Amino acid sequence: MRIGFDAKRAYLNKAGLGNYSRNTLVAMHKYYPSHQYLLFTPEVRTSIFREYRFFESVSPKSPLFSIFKSLWRSLYLSKKIRHSGLDLFHGLSNELPAGIHQTGIPSVVTVHDLIFMNFPGLYKAIDRKIYYEKVRYACSAATKIIATSQQTRSDLIHHLQVDPSKIEVIYQSISERFFLNYYINDLDDVRKKYQLPQQFILTVGTIEPRKNQLGVLEALHRHQIDIPYVLVGRSTPYEKQIREYIRKHNLQGKVHILNNVPDFDLPAIYHQASCMIYLSHYEGFGLPLVEAMACGCPVITSSVSSLPEIGNDAALYCNPNDEEAVARLTEKVIYNQVFARELAQKGKKRALQFHPEGRTHALMSFYQSILHHE
Repeated sequence: MRIGFDAKRAYLNKAGLGNYSRNTLVAMHKYYPSHQYLLFTPEVRTSIFREYRFFESVSPKSPLFSIFKSLWRSLYLSKKIRHSGLDLFHGLSNELPAGIHQTGIPSVVTVHDLIFMNFPGLYKAIDRKIYYEKVRYACSAATKIIATSQQTRSDLIHHLQVDPSKIEVIYQSISERFFLNYYINDLDDVRKKYQLPQQFILTVGTIEPRKNQLGVLEALHRHQIDIPYVLVGRSTPYEKQIREYIRKHNLQGKVHILNNVPDFDLPAIYHQASCMIYLSHYEGFGLPLVEAMACGCPVITSSVSSLPEIGNDAALYCNPNDEEAVARLTEKVIYNQVFARELAQKGKKRALQFHPEGRTHALMSFYQSILHHE
C-alpha cells in the first residue's frame, strides 16, 4: 500500500498535533515497514522530526511556494497527490487539501477536537472562520473521518451534522518512549538539567487559559499545599497572568515554569512527579493524561469533555473550577503513599490501551476496510 500523509504538523509542531502526527508515522513505519509512506509538507525541519529519514518527503520546489507555504498546502497539494500513485491519503490534523475530492483517491481526516466551536471566545473571529471552513470541507470531502474520542465524534455530529456512519473513533497512541524504562537512568541528569525539586506537582501542556494552570496554582496556594508546582509547556500570553500571581504572592521559589522541554526528557519528569494535575476545561483527547499514566505518575484531572473517557477508572476527577475538590484530591494522593501507588498502577494498566502497537493495528485495519469498499 502507498499512503500519503499531510505531515506539516510532524515537521513544524513540537507538541499536540505534532506529537500525534509523529507518533502515528513512526509507529506505521515500525509495525508495517513493507508499505510506502509519502509525507507532504510545506517545510522540512529535521530538528523536530528526527525519524524523517525513514520516509519520503514531498515539499515545494518553487521559491514562490517556499514563501507562501499555506498556498501550496491548501491549493497545490491535491495536484501533487493525484500524480503520486497513492492508494490512500490521510490528513492528520483536522484538514484536507482543497480539491482532494476530485483526485479519485480515498481520503481520511483525523479530527482532534472542535474547541473553536465549543469555546469561541478563546479564538479570533478570523481564526474561527478559517478553522470552520477547513474542517467543514475536510468532513465533507473525506471518505471517512477519524475522531480521537467519543467526545469529538459527538461534537462532529452536533456542530457539523456529520453522518455518524462516516465517523470511526480511533484513540491516538502515545510515543513508545513512555513505556520504556530506559529513562530511569536519566533521572538525576534531568533533575539537574531543569533544577527540579525533590518533590513536586506537575502540569504538562501548552500554557493557555483552556488548560487552566492558573486555576491549579490558585487551588494549591489558597489551600496551603506547600509542595512546589512545575509547569511544562509552550508559552502564550496567559503565562504573564501566572507570573503576576507568582510575584504577587511571593511564590518565586515554589513555582517552576519550563517552556522548551524536548519530548525525550518528559518521561523522566513524569516519573519524578508526585502527581500530575491536568485541569483542562476541554480536551478532544488529552495526551499528557496518558503519558503520565504510562510513566507511573498518579493523575488528577477534570470531569469534563473526553478526560473521563480517556482516564477511565485510573485517574481522580473533579470539576476544574472546584478549588476545594482539587486540594482534597491532591492531599489524598500526596499524603497517602499506598493510595498513590495503587492509582499509579491502575494508570500504567490503562495506558497500555494507548500503546502504539495496538493503535497502529487499529488504524491499518481501518485503512484496509476503506480500500476494500472502494
